[in-house]
Amino acid sequence: MSPSLARSAPSELNHWWTQLRFRLQNKKGWNEMLDETFIYYTKNINDIPLFYAAKNNSVGCIKKLLSCPSTNIFDRGALGETALHIAVMNDNLDAAVALMDGAPDLINEPMTTELFQGITPLHIAVVNQNLNLVQHLISHGADVINPRVTGLYFRKRIGGLLYCGEHILSFAACAGNEEIISMLIDAGASTRIQDYLGNTVLHILVLQPNKITACQAIDLILTRDAELDQLVSLDMVPNNRGLTPFKLAAKEGNIVVFQHLVEKRRVVQWSLGPLSSHLYDLTEIDSWADSMSVLEVIVSSQKREARGILEVTPVRQLISLKWNLYGKHYFRLLLLLYLLYIVVFTVCCFFRPLKDADRNYTEEDLDKTIRVQKKLNVSCTPELIALICSFSFKAYN
Repeated sequence: MSPSLARSAPSELNHWWTQLRFRLQNKKGWNEMLDETFIYYTKNINDIPLFYAAKNNSVGCIKKLLSCPSTNIFDRGALGETALHIAVMNDNLDAAVALMDGAPDLINEPMTTELFQGITPLHIAVVNQNLNLVQHLISHGADVINPRVTGLYFRKRIGGLLYCGEHILSFAACAGNEEIISMLIDAGASTRIQDYLGNTVLHILVLQPNKITACQAIDLILTRDAELDQLVSLDMVPNNRGLTPFKLAAKEGNIVVFQHLVEKRRVVQWSLGPLSSHLYDLTEIDSWADSMSVLEVIVSSQKREARGILEVTPVRQLISLKWNLYGKHYFRLLLLLYLLYIVVFTVCCFFRPLKDADRNYTEEDLDKTIRVQKKLNVSCTPELIALICSFSFKAYN
């Protein structure tokens, strides 16, 4: 297995501390804070000449501004963006090429605010699926391997709108453009990347809302990863919680991706016209050799959609087989023991030793108690004990 690129424990603690500090410093609501940030972003574009020229795709103005000594190419906006970020966000190819030619240092510059930390122009280009911009950025030396997005806006969180991992390849996979994915891998992007949660590209695709596009991207990523001849297949690499993409699909109730991965592991035994026989790989599904199998994950999942996995072949057949071989017999034994317990309890209650109450035990007028239970030393008389012993001796003989 290739070495994990997941963050170490100190960097993980630093991430959570940064998030907590940001929350304490910004006591406004999340949506209100985002609205204000984007308003400042729009205002800064109009205030900084180079930003304004990049937004309006004015190549002539960009060249003049870059030749001016007073122009600071590293000026930052409200999002921590540079002029090249703005050109790429607006899909202005001519302006972006002019900036790459005149200020090549901007090509790998990331955004710097805590919300958007780490976003490079190439991240934006692949998400926007702008093939020409991606080609120009790569040809101008854009780094496809090392940039990582750590901004809070792109974290996996409850209510989050966007989770595409950290690396450029994972952003491209979520966008679903196969040509861009292949272009990045050809440029040196690793298919074995993992984010701060230990999620690979396949894990991230499992969590995407567009399930059909995710399945197509999974096929391409697995095909390109197989060319590397790794000891462990990419779909068997777990995240920090020990979940492979297969198990994560079960946990999230993503039936489409789960069934797609099952079909990829299926082996055709024989085929005869319209008839065929298939063998299904039960690795990760059955609990006999895996303490965190798909069955265990489904049972422990808090999502209702996860129960739908139980109807997917071969999970349904496996559960039926387990029930017929073991489950129903175990259930009948427990039922018999429970009924025996109820019968014994009922008989004990019915024949419990009682005596007449000699007085009222409470001051309430509604107390109608006329009989109370005998004490143990009164109930267990020598004659009763002798009778029980005699009965037990006869039964034993």
